[in-house]
Amino acid sequence: MAAWGERLAGVRGVLLDISGVLYDGGEDGGKAIPGSVEAVARLKQSGLRVRFCTNESQKTREALVRQLRALGFDVSEEEVTAPAPAARQLLRERSLRPHLLVHDGIRSEFDGIDTSNPNCVVLGDAGDDFSYRNMNAAFQVLMALQEPLLISLGTGRYYKETSGLMLDVGAYMRALEYACGISAHVVGKPSPEFFQLALRELGVGAHQAVMIGDDIVGDVGGAQRCGMRALQVRTGKFRPSDEQHPEVKADGHVDNLAEAVDLLLEHAAR
Repeated sequence: MAAWGERLAGVRGVLLDISGVLYDGGEDGGKAIPGSVEAVARLKQSGLRVRFCTNESQKTREALVRQLRALGFDVSEEEVTAPAPAARQLLRERSLRPHLLVHDGIRSEFDGIDTSNPNCVVLGDAGDDFSYRNMNAAFQVLMALQEPLLISLGTGRYYKETSGLMLDVGAYMRALEYACGISAHVVGKPSPEFFQLALRELGVGAHQAVMIGDDIVGDVGGAQRCGMRALQVRTGKFRPSDEQHPEVKADGHVDNLAEAVDLLLEHAAR
């Protein structure tokens, strides 16, 4: 690979994944990854534009920001791009009435949306609510529609918490796709529309931005397909095999966010 100076030259904005990059979640509120609190602070002081781009679909942005602040991070709700608000906007724009299979923690994101006589299904990381009964109810809604529409808040296979790896929404999305013979409309990473929304909110072009994430496909691959550069951290869900992924090659691998920030502050905006 080219030298770091060439790989990071001209970067004006940074998109940061949250889970697995800033912290590992958990029932006790989670734990900040060593050095990440200080790394975010240094980025914000550097003059580079910073935005947080997450597929979190168990918490509202308000709840997520509250949790991050409790861990010491300098972050506001206005700085976070998340899939539930994007899905709500899509529902309103297309006058859709969803059957919601989502975590109770984000149901408030859909307040005011008509859910009677549903003509689509919205699927998020429902956690313990991913029962057979609930999955089958979503399946039945889709199969009753002439043009079934499944809207998924991401495609992640798994994520990392302090207790270990956790199955993510993508596995359940694939099950419904297979059973119904359809392809989901993804709102969240790695959807190009989601990254483009984050870039607009960040205020820089794709060629001026870098994504930092722990997911080789969702973070790195999704960002690169939008014309961005992308670094993968060796924290969170990172697996050593990611560095030899058959389809996605990160622009660089770093041990953690602190190392990524060191490189950015040394080489970016030149």
